[in-house]
Amino acid sequence: MDISVVIPVYGCKKAIPELHRRLTETLSKIAETYEIILVDDYCPQNSWEEIEKVCAIDRNVVGIHFSRNFGQIRAITAGLDRSIGDWVVVMDCDLQDRPESIEELYNKAKEGYDVVFASRVNRKDTFVTKLLSKGFYKVYSYFTGGYYDPSLCNFSISKRIVIDNYCRMREQTRAFTMFIKWLGFKQTSVPVEEDARFEGKSSYNFKKKLNLALEIITTQSNRPLLFSVKIGFIIALIALFYIVFLVIRNLFVGDLTLGWTTIIASIYLMGGVLLCAVGLVGLYVGNIFNETKNRPIYVVAEILNEH
Repeated sequence: MDISVVIPVYGCKKAIPELHRRLTETLSKIAETYEIILVDDYCPQNSWEEIEKVCAIDRNVVGIHFSRNFGQIRAITAGLDRSIGDWVVVMDCDLQDRPESIEELYNKAKEGYDVVFASRVNRKDTFVTKLLSKGFYKVYSYFTGGYYDPSLCNFSISKRIVIDNYCRMREQTRAFTMFIKWLGFKQTSVPVEEDARFEGKSSYNFKKKLNLALEIITTQSNRPLLFSVKIGFIIALIALFYIVFLVIRNLFVGDLTLGWTTIIASIYLMGGVLLCAVGLVGLYVGNIFNETKNRPIYVVAEILNEH
């Protein structure tokens, strides 16, 4: 198989026929053999019906139906686990990622690269979404000691060896782009125009994005623990200097006024710091608990046209 295209499907049922048409036109020009893997992440719109229709008319399309909703990244993993192409494309189903751009990614990869990411140009997201994305990647880069370009997205093409090594990583909390970047290999990116979403809106609200950011950071790096230690040390040092200052002032000036306000404020300050530190440790313990259960990353209910 020359090329596999893995697409998680959720919340964009009407886009599937158009997505299939444009993918077929693009892939037939650049590859002799290809497969399109549509992974239904238990879409509430019942996108599985559309996937079944496409699979019935095109044997190049593989349909995977989850037993329940497991999330976008796990749906991508399910598709990658079953892909057999020498090159593997990952993209979204809402047609913000242009199927026609696959040819550009593929041609760039043929220059000798193992991974080629799409660098989004003229993103159609809101200003708040763009701002949050940049903020997350800055924080993530700090805590992981690396640099991650916020313009990069899941839309990419990777060589078989890269995908095989990605599939060996079976962590419960997953991040496709970060994992691929961590693997190394020869990587680059190309600027790609992004279209508006075909229908509806993204299911990733602010709360989900915040939870995902916390999960990714606390599972990919232990720097937040070191950061909390540094903050605690700085506060303790400031408190020590302040105590020494009060003692000296009381000895030489003698006008020290003792009051409950300072004590209460100090208690609340240190209590808040301790609660944050304990909560942070709790996140790491929770991550360890999830990993030790060793549950499957996803559960497949049905597969159509499996190769």
